[in-house]
Amino acid sequence: MAKYRLVLLRHGEGAWTKENRFCSWVDQKLSSDGIKEAQNCGKHLKALGFEFDLVFTSVLSRSIQTAWLILQEMGQEWVPVQSSWRLNERHYGALIGLNRAEMALNHGEEQVKIWRRSYDVTPPPITESHPYYKEIYNDRRYKCSDVSQDNLPKAESLKDVLDRLLPYWNEKIVPELRSGKMILISAHGNSSRALLKHVEG
Repeated sequence: MAKYRLVLLRHGEGAWTKENRFCSWVDQKLSSDGIKEAQNCGKHLKALGFEFDLVFTSVLSRSIQTAWLILQEMGQEWVPVQSSWRLNERHYGALIGLNRAEMALNHGEEQVKIWRRSYDVTPPPITESHPYYKEIYNDRRYKCSDVSQDNLPKAESLKDVLDRLLPYWNEKIVPELRSGKMILISAHGNSSRALLKHVEG
């Protein structure tokens, strides 16, 4: 049986993580603790002898920044990095920016748990009146994506994340793995969960 070499990780802590808010597609830099987490991850991977040939990230800064810091710690800054919206965090729709504790008060703990942890339940979609709608959909990074802006998600279940991630996995990442390259994917909690569900069956 062939052995493929893949390291899959979640980005370091962002500013909204401390505030317990749904960050999703809002672009956040790493917090000071998140920077240290990424640097420590790089030190650990270096100590284990990892040598990457290619890195994949989402188009969100916290994912890209984590990959950069890891490569820097490993002395592998030259390794090519490819970014795609298909590795983005799950789109939490109308919940973006809200505090999880406030959500529980407004909608009940059970409903919030269903939105966060179920496989195929989608939260309410984001609308143009949402405070972060324009920040997300007017962002130039999505004008370069492989779908029109009208076809970008407005909310996603974990199943939706897997559905939009799989074409990129199958067409871009799998061929590189099969060619023998050691791959690092710096992604997000839910895109990592979705990919692990697929890889591990």
